[in-house]
Amino acid sequence: MAKETVYIVQSYVAGRGKGLKAEQQVGCKSAAEALRKAERLGPLREGVVAFSATADTELGDYDENPVILFKAGRLPFPFAD
Repeated sequence: MAKETVYIVQSYVAGRGKGLKAEQQVGCKSAAEALRKAERLGPLREGVVAFSATADTELGDYDENPVILFKAGRLPFPFAD
């Protein structure tokens, strides 16, 4: 059970009505890479967030309190202000 830090970029597009639809998450090798990808996607999507979390990837057990690296646009809970 090795814990490791994972870096993820999650983007959202317009869904039905005022809803948001999540696109597939993108895993990154570093915080800098996640930040660059999120900054590029920001103007092209309804919302985008880059975050890091501690995880046991073998079990699929992720930390409940991710560290936000970047966020822009409309975002759903728990990323919305």
